[in-house]
Amino acid sequence: MLDVLRLVRAYNLLLAALGVLAGGWIALGALTTPRVLWFAGLAAIGFGAAGNALNDIWDRAGDRVNRPGGERPLAAGRLTRGTADLCVAAGALVGLTAAALVNGGAILVGAAALVVMIVYSPVLKRRGLPGNVAVALVAGLPLLYGAIAVDRPSAGLVPWALAAWLHLVREIVKDLDDQAGDAALGRRTLPLRLGARRAGVVAAVLAAAFVPLSLALPAQAHYGGAYFLIALFAQLAVLAVASRLFAGHSARNSLLLKGAMLVGIVALVAGRVK
Repeated sequence: MLDVLRLVRAYNLLLAALGVLAGGWIALGALTTPRVLWFAGLAAIGFGAAGNALNDIWDRAGDRVNRPGGERPLAAGRLTRGTADLCVAAGALVGLTAAALVNGGAILVGAAALVVMIVYSPVLKRRGLPGNVAVALVAGLPLLYGAIAVDRPSAGLVPWALAAWLHLVREIVKDLDDQAGDAALGRRTLPLRLGARRAGVVAAVLAAAFVPLSLALPAQAHYGGAYFLIALFAQLAVLAVASRLFAGHSARNSLLLKGAMLVGIVALVAGRVK
Protein backbone atom coordinates (compact mmCIF):
# COMPACT_ATOMS: atom_id res chain seq x y z
CA MET A 1 0.00 0.00 0.00
CA LEU A 2 2.87 2.36 0.82
CA ASP A 3 4.30 1.89 -2.67
CA VAL A 4 0.92 2.67 -4.23
CA LEU A 5 0.90 5.94 -2.29
CA ARG A 6 4.41 6.63 -3.58
CA LEU A 7 3.29 5.86 -7.13
CA VAL A 8 0.44 8.36 -7.08
CA ARG A 9 2.47 10.92 -5.04
CA ALA A 10 0.00 11.06 -2.16
CA TYR A 11 1.69 14.11 -0.64
CA ASN A 12 1.37 16.07 -3.89
CA LEU A 13 -2.27 15.00 -4.19
CA LEU A 14 -3.01 16.50 -0.79
CA LEU A 15 -1.33 19.71 -1.89
CA ALA A 16 -3.47 19.74 -5.03
CA ALA A 17 -6.64 19.32 -2.96
CA LEU A 18 -5.46 22.12 -0.67
CA GLY A 19 -4.88 24.27 -3.74
CA VAL A 20 -8.47 23.65 -4.86
CA LEU A 21 -9.81 24.65 -1.46
CA ALA A 22 -7.59 27.73 -1.46
CA GLY A 23 -8.83 28.64 -4.94
CA GLY A 24 -12.40 28.49 -3.71
CA TRP A 25 -11.60 30.59 -0.65
CA ILE A 26 -9.85 33.19 -2.81
CA ALA A 27 -12.81 33.35 -5.18
CA LEU A 28 -15.38 33.57 -2.37
CA GLY A 29 -13.30 35.88 -0.20
CA ALA A 30 -14.13 33.73 2.83
CA LEU A 31 -13.00 30.51 4.51
CA THR A 32 -16.20 28.71 3.66
CA THR A 33 -16.24 25.29 2.03
CA PRO A 34 -19.42 24.42 0.12
CA ARG A 35 -19.96 20.82 -0.91
CA VAL A 36 -18.95 21.46 -4.52
CA LEU A 37 -15.51 22.57 -3.32
CA TRP A 38 -14.96 19.25 -1.54
CA PHE A 39 -15.98 17.39 -4.70
CA ALA A 40 -13.60 19.55 -6.73
CA GLY A 41 -10.79 18.69 -4.33
CA LEU A 42 -11.60 15.00 -4.72
CA ALA A 43 -11.61 15.40 -8.50
CA ALA A 44 -8.14 16.98 -8.35
CA ILE A 45 -6.90 14.02 -6.29
CA GLY A 46 -8.32 11.55 -8.83
CA PHE A 47 -6.94 13.31 -11.89
CA GLY A 48 -3.60 13.84 -10.18
CA ALA A 49 -3.33 10.18 -9.18
CA ALA A 50 -4.01 9.10 -12.77
CA GLY A 51 -1.45 11.55 -14.15
CA ASN A 52 1.27 10.64 -11.66
CA ALA A 53 0.83 6.91 -12.24
CA LEU A 54 0.94 7.48 -16.01
CA ASN A 55 4.13 9.49 -15.63
CA ASP A 56 5.82 6.63 -13.78
CA ILE A 57 4.63 4.10 -16.36
CA TRP A 58 6.27 6.04 -19.17
CA ASP A 59 9.35 7.03 -17.15
CA ARG A 60 10.38 3.61 -15.85
CA ALA A 61 13.62 3.46 -17.85
CA GLY A 62 14.58 7.03 -17.00
CA ASP A 63 13.77 6.59 -13.33
CA ARG A 64 16.13 3.63 -13.11
CA VAL A 65 18.91 6.03 -14.13
CA ASN A 66 17.85 9.23 -12.37
CA ARG A 67 16.52 7.65 -9.16
CA PRO A 68 18.55 4.49 -8.51
CA GLY A 69 17.65 4.54 -4.82
CA GLY A 70 14.32 2.86 -5.50
CA GLU A 71 12.10 5.84 -4.67
CA ARG A 72 10.00 5.04 -7.75
CA PRO A 73 8.35 1.69 -6.92
CA LEU A 74 7.39 0.85 -10.50
CA ALA A 75 10.91 1.36 -11.81
CA ALA A 76 12.30 -0.57 -8.84
CA GLY A 77 10.02 -3.53 -9.59
CA ARG A 78 8.07 -3.36 -6.33
CA LEU A 79 4.82 -2.68 -8.22
CA THR A 80 3.56 -4.33 -11.38
CA ARG A 81 2.44 -2.56 -14.53
CA GLY A 82 -1.04 -3.94 -13.92
CA THR A 83 -1.23 -2.21 -10.54
CA ALA A 84 -0.11 1.06 -12.11
CA ASP A 85 -2.71 0.72 -14.89
CA LEU A 86 -5.39 0.14 -12.26
CA CYS A 87 -4.32 3.32 -10.46
CA VAL A 88 -4.64 5.26 -13.72
CA ALA A 89 -8.13 3.90 -14.42
CA ALA A 90 -9.34 4.37 -10.83
CA GLY A 91 -7.94 7.90 -10.66
CA ALA A 92 -9.58 8.92 -13.92
CA LEU A 93 -12.91 7.43 -12.80
CA VAL A 94 -12.79 9.20 -9.43
CA GLY A 95 -11.78 12.46 -11.09
CA LEU A 96 -14.52 12.46 -13.71
CA THR A 97 -17.21 11.29 -11.27
CA ALA A 98 -16.35 13.91 -8.68
CA ALA A 99 -16.12 16.62 -11.35
CA ALA A 100 -19.59 15.68 -12.58
CA LEU A 101 -20.86 16.50 -9.09
CA VAL A 102 -19.40 20.00 -9.33
CA ASN A 103 -20.41 21.60 -12.65
CA GLY A 104 -19.88 21.43 -16.39
CA GLY A 105 -16.79 23.63 -16.26
CA ALA A 106 -15.14 21.27 -13.78
CA ILE A 107 -15.76 18.31 -16.11
CA LEU A 108 -14.35 20.10 -19.17
CA VAL A 109 -11.27 21.48 -17.43
CA GLY A 110 -10.59 18.23 -15.59
CA ALA A 111 -10.94 16.15 -18.77
CA ALA A 112 -8.67 18.55 -20.67
CA ALA A 113 -6.04 18.32 -17.94
CA LEU A 114 -6.27 14.53 -18.04
CA VAL A 115 -5.68 14.54 -21.81
CA VAL A 116 -2.58 16.71 -21.36
CA MET A 117 -1.27 14.33 -18.68
CA ILE A 118 -1.88 11.34 -20.96
CA VAL A 119 0.17 12.80 -23.82
CA TYR A 120 2.78 14.56 -21.68
CA SER A 121 5.41 11.84 -21.17
CA PRO A 122 5.20 10.08 -24.56
CA VAL A 123 4.79 13.25 -26.67
CA LEU A 124 5.18 16.65 -24.98
CA LYS A 125 8.08 15.90 -22.67
CA ARG A 126 10.26 14.97 -25.65
CA ARG A 127 9.83 18.48 -27.06
CA GLY A 128 11.45 20.40 -24.23
CA LEU A 129 9.95 23.78 -23.39
CA PRO A 130 6.45 23.09 -24.83
CA GLY A 131 6.22 20.10 -22.50
CA ASN A 132 7.37 22.24 -19.56
CA VAL A 133 4.72 24.85 -20.35
CA ALA A 134 1.98 22.24 -20.71
CA VAL A 135 2.69 20.54 -17.40
CA ALA A 136 3.09 23.92 -15.64
CA LEU A 137 -0.35 25.04 -16.81
CA VAL A 138 -1.88 21.79 -15.53
CA ALA A 139 0.07 21.82 -12.26
CA GLY A 140 -1.14 25.35 -11.51
CA LEU A 141 -4.78 24.43 -12.19
CA PRO A 142 -5.94 23.57 -8.63
CA LEU A 143 -6.26 27.26 -7.69
CA LEU A 144 -8.31 27.97 -10.81
CA TYR A 145 -10.25 24.74 -10.36
CA GLY A 146 -11.45 25.86 -6.94
CA ALA A 147 -12.68 29.13 -8.42
CA ILE A 148 -14.47 27.23 -11.20
CA ALA A 149 -16.15 25.01 -8.60
CA VAL A 150 -17.76 28.03 -6.91
CA ASP A 151 -18.76 29.58 -10.27
CA ARG A 152 -16.24 32.43 -10.09
CA PRO A 153 -13.57 31.35 -12.60
CA SER A 154 -12.23 34.85 -13.26
CA ALA A 155 -11.15 35.08 -9.62
CA GLY A 156 -8.82 32.14 -10.19
CA LEU A 157 -6.90 33.56 -13.14
CA VAL A 158 -4.29 35.51 -11.16
CA PRO A 159 -3.53 32.59 -8.78
CA TRP A 160 -3.34 30.22 -11.76
CA ALA A 161 -0.94 32.49 -13.65
CA LEU A 162 1.39 32.83 -10.67
CA ALA A 163 1.29 29.13 -9.81
CA ALA A 164 1.88 28.09 -13.42
CA TRP A 165 4.86 30.46 -13.70
CA LEU A 166 6.53 28.95 -10.64
CA HIS A 167 5.78 25.45 -11.86
CA LEU A 168 7.42 26.29 -15.19
CA VAL A 169 10.62 27.26 -13.40
CA ARG A 170 10.45 24.08 -11.33
CA GLU A 171 9.93 21.88 -14.40
CA ILE A 172 13.11 23.24 -15.99
CA VAL A 173 14.96 22.75 -12.70
CA LYS A 174 13.76 19.13 -12.58
CA ASP A 175 14.93 18.62 -16.17
CA LEU A 176 18.36 19.86 -15.12
CA ASP A 177 18.43 17.12 -12.48
CA ASP A 178 17.12 14.42 -14.85
CA GLN A 179 19.45 14.88 -17.82
CA ALA A 180 21.01 11.40 -17.67
CA GLY A 181 17.71 9.54 -17.75
CA ASP A 182 16.16 11.88 -20.33
CA ALA A 183 19.18 11.41 -22.61
CA ALA A 184 18.84 7.64 -22.28
CA LEU A 185 15.21 7.90 -23.42
CA GLY A 186 16.07 10.14 -26.38
CA ARG A 187 14.22 13.15 -25.02
CA ARG A 188 15.13 16.67 -26.09
CA THR A 189 14.48 18.60 -22.91
CA LEU A 190 15.70 22.17 -22.58
CA PRO A 191 18.99 21.25 -20.82
CA LEU A 192 19.72 18.64 -23.51
CA ARG A 193 18.90 21.11 -26.30
CA LEU A 194 20.68 24.17 -24.93
CA GLY A 195 23.12 22.68 -22.47
CA ALA A 196 22.78 22.73 -18.70
CA ARG A 197 24.34 26.17 -18.30
CA ARG A 198 22.05 27.95 -20.76
CA ALA A 199 18.96 26.12 -19.53
CA GLY A 200 19.86 27.15 -15.99
CA VAL A 201 20.06 30.77 -17.11
CA VAL A 202 16.62 30.51 -18.77
CA ALA A 203 15.18 29.13 -15.52
CA ALA A 204 16.95 31.86 -13.54
CA VAL A 205 15.52 34.63 -15.74
CA LEU A 206 12.03 33.16 -15.40
CA ALA A 207 12.46 32.92 -11.63
CA ALA A 208 13.63 36.53 -11.37
CA ALA A 209 10.75 37.69 -13.58
CA PHE A 210 8.30 36.03 -11.21
CA VAL A 211 8.91 38.66 -8.52
CA PRO A 212 7.59 41.73 -10.40
CA LEU A 213 4.81 39.56 -11.83
CA SER A 214 3.78 38.45 -8.35
CA LEU A 215 3.54 42.11 -7.35
CA ALA A 216 1.83 43.53 -10.43
CA LEU A 217 -0.93 40.98 -10.99
CA PRO A 218 -2.25 40.91 -7.39
CA ALA A 219 -2.00 44.71 -7.20
CA GLN A 220 -4.09 45.02 -10.36
CA ALA A 221 -6.60 42.54 -8.89
CA HIS A 222 -6.77 44.60 -5.65
CA TYR A 223 -5.39 41.99 -3.24
CA GLY A 224 -5.09 43.11 0.37
CA GLY A 225 -1.90 44.10 2.14
CA ALA A 226 -1.60 40.73 3.86
CA TYR A 227 -0.79 39.18 0.50
CA PHE A 228 2.20 41.45 -0.12
CA LEU A 229 3.57 40.91 3.38
CA ILE A 230 3.40 37.12 3.29
CA ALA A 231 4.37 36.85 -0.39
CA LEU A 232 7.66 38.58 0.42
CA PHE A 233 8.97 35.33 1.91
CA ALA A 234 8.06 33.39 -1.21
CA GLN A 235 9.64 36.05 -3.41
CA LEU A 236 12.88 35.90 -1.43
CA ALA A 237 12.98 32.12 -1.86
CA VAL A 238 12.44 32.45 -5.62
CA LEU A 239 15.17 35.09 -5.86
CA ALA A 240 17.49 32.74 -3.98
CA VAL A 241 16.74 30.06 -6.58
CA ALA A 242 17.43 32.54 -9.40
CA SER A 243 20.76 33.45 -7.83
CA ARG A 244 21.71 29.80 -7.41
CA LEU A 245 20.77 29.01 -11.00
CA PHE A 246 22.82 31.93 -12.34
CA ALA A 247 25.74 30.56 -10.31
CA GLY A 248 25.23 27.09 -11.75
CA HIS A 249 23.97 25.42 -8.55
CA SER A 250 21.06 22.97 -8.97
CA ALA A 251 20.80 21.20 -5.61
CA ARG A 252 17.73 21.95 -3.46
CA ASN A 253 16.26 24.43 -5.96
CA SER A 254 13.20 22.26 -6.54
CA LEU A 255 12.58 22.05 -2.80
CA LEU A 256 12.93 25.81 -2.39
CA LEU A 257 10.41 26.39 -5.16
CA LYS A 258 7.92 23.99 -3.61
CA GLY A 259 8.22 25.88 -0.33
CA ALA A 260 7.68 29.18 -2.17
CA MET A 261 4.52 27.74 -3.72
CA LEU A 262 3.07 26.82 -0.34
CA VAL A 263 3.83 30.24 1.10
CA GLY A 264 2.40 31.83 -2.02
CA ILE A 265 -0.90 29.98 -1.59
CA VAL A 266 -1.14 31.23 1.99
CA ALA A 267 -0.41 34.75 0.78
CA LEU A 268 -3.07 34.61 -1.93
CA VAL A 269 -5.72 33.41 0.52
CA ALA A 270 -4.72 36.01 3.11
CA GLY A 271 -4.94 38.74 0.50
CA ARG A 272 -8.52 37.87 -0.36
CA VAL A 273 -10.23 36.49 2.73
CA LYS A 274 -11.81 39.12 4.92
